[in-house]
Amino acid sequence: MELLEKLNWRYAAKAMNGEKVAEDKIERILEAARLAPTSSGLQPFEIIVIKNQEIKEQIKPVAWNQSVITDCSHLLVFAAWDTYTADRINYMFDLTNDIRGFKNEGWENYRQMLLNAYPQKDAEENFNHAAKQAYIAFSQAIAAAAFEGVDATPLEGFDPAAVDKILSLREKGLRSAVLLPIGYRNADEDWLVDLVKVRKPMEDLVTVIE
Repeated sequence: MELLEKLNWRYAAKAMNGEKVAEDKIERILEAARLAPTSSGLQPFEIIVIKNQEIKEQIKPVAWNQSVITDCSHLLVFAAWDTYTADRINYMFDLTNDIRGFKNEGWENYRQMLLNAYPQKDAEENFNHAAKQAYIAFSQAIAAAAFEGVDATPLEGFDPAAVDKILSLREKGLRSAVLLPIGYRNADEDWLVDLVKVRKPMEDLVTVIE
């Protein structure tokens, strides 16, 4: 029930006050994102955590000049793999085997199936798939932020190519997918702060098939 109360409390803050979020809260938000489920457990993305104010200032003009970019405490950039490669797939399977301490024939067969499928696909198709996985973690980070009493503003309104250039993401085989400023709402400047949250009624959203 507490989580639902927190989710009712949260909204996409349109103004933040620059107050710094405690690092332990940020760590728990990032841990929630790390624990998010992803297709085949590959976690095909990275999260860039920007605290540097100069870099935030560079990003703001290519993000529709939204003030939360520079007034947030931490700017999270969810950057998806630009494509799936054999090395990237093998890394996650090898990591799993190392942590669990054994190899499983079915698991190795599954590895081979992915190696025979993903790397041969078009890079854009692979990026779009990877970006969907990043969004799962992104959503989980939003919920975790709400649980911590911290505001998080989902942002798709930005120029991905420009952000990629600022952060040198393409050189790392990454492409920005979505931004998440983390901070505290500025109630005096945010027109949205006192408005009632509006969502579809459950009967318009959910269909139950018995």
